[in-house]
Amino acid sequence: MLEYEENLYKDGITLIAGVDEVGRGPLIGPVVACACILPINFYHKDIKDSKKLSEKKREEMYKLIKENSLSIGIGIVNEKVIDEVNIYEATKIAMKDAINNLSIKPEHVLIDAMKLDISIPSTSIIKGDALSESIAAASIVAKVTRDHMLEEMDKEFPMYDLSHNKGYGTKKHLEALKKYGPCKYHRKTYGPVKNIVNEISVK
Repeated sequence: MLEYEENLYKDGITLIAGVDEVGRGPLIGPVVACACILPINFYHKDIKDSKKLSEKKREEMYKLIKENSLSIGIGIVNEKVIDEVNIYEATKIAMKDAINNLSIKPEHVLIDAMKLDISIPSTSIIKGDALSESIAAASIVAKVTRDHMLEEMDKEFPMYDLSHNKGYGTKKHLEALKKYGPCKYHRKTYGPVKNIVNEISVK
């Protein structure tokens, strides 16, 4: 998990930010990106792709990463902007914001899959959250940050079961959408939400 980092260490580059996002697929809420700079050679066997960890383990690693990181930057782009510019562009904005919100300027940025137009040297890595410790750490922080936001939304709109589905289009979520219509946090341009909005407007 440190191969990309170690290659940069050999060139004397130690301030490496891993960047990842979460929330491209859900029907509701923001896309959240994280940029994370870990200490040189920092490694933990449970820092890996956030999707491969249980919720409990993610929370544990989130605390460990927060305690040990040299700097963490978060970028959040809400559903209104997603609807205006599309999720791909919104993801790029969130990632750039996360990098800009770091308290330390990185010497190199490792990005999961995306290519960003930034002034800092960067490497785009397909499945980066499974190949780079820095990106994996960013994926965990982004995921837990967004999950906490969805849990707060769930208190406001419990009918959508957001604390469990985290905004994805589960059967229960879609049934609630049909029954209650979308709330202010739903992405109105996303197929299932758009279809229900159209049905309501026709009635």
